[in-house]
Amino acid sequence: MTVTEEPWNWRGGRVRAAFLEAAGHVADLLAEPAVAHAWNDPSALKDFSVRGLAGHTFRQELELPGLLARPVPTEPVVSLREYYLERVVWLDAGPDAAVSARIRRSGEDTAADGHAALLARVREAVGKLRTVVPEAPAGRPVHVPTWGEWSLDLDDFLLTRLMELVVHADDLACSVGLPAPEFPEHLTAPVVDLLARLAVRRHGPADVIRGLARVERAPASIAGI
Repeated sequence: MTVTEEPWNWRGGRVRAAFLEAAGHVADLLAEPAVAHAWNDPSALKDFSVRGLAGHTFRQELELPGLLARPVPTEPVVSLREYYLERVVWLDAGPDAAVSARIRRSGEDTAADGHAALLARVREAVGKLRTVVPEAPAGRPVHVPTWGEWSLDLDDFLLTRLMELVVHADDLACSVGLPAPEFPEHLTAPVVDLLARLAVRRHGPADVIRGLARVERAPASIAGI
């Protein structure tokens, strides 16, 4: 791994523990009566229903126990930097893009059996992950077939999921009138680090530095995703 790729990575027990803790917190958010009550309502995200957002938030957590139960994949492992800079197609796609529509449909499909059914599946998956994630060897690759003919290191995959859980927890809470979740710093620090790097990718370092430090010259947005 090159020096330029190293800062993208949070690996080992720290990111695994952070992912599992976040997954438990967001599962508790999913269990809130306000989420069930607003299940069929529009969410805070364009063209997403609350149920579709909930399904999208947990789709890969539901799949991960099965992925880890399969034989170790043989597809080449790409770095997290390469994943975000060269592989993903959704990162720069707007809400009207075909890939965005597919993401929304998959969220709806995941939540199609209703709130109680999704919550039960999420609780079951998180329970399994609390056993299999700590036991997975260092460097264990994860291959998601729909992504392409490549894999991610498990710990890199979990960092992507940690970011998605923290971001979408805020989306979900906002959608149903609940306060923003208050995640502890050991969960938000890797997310902020990753989002800052994605913001630099999109806007360049000058705009990100101004957005964080100089209100007089701050751009309208330094959003990373």
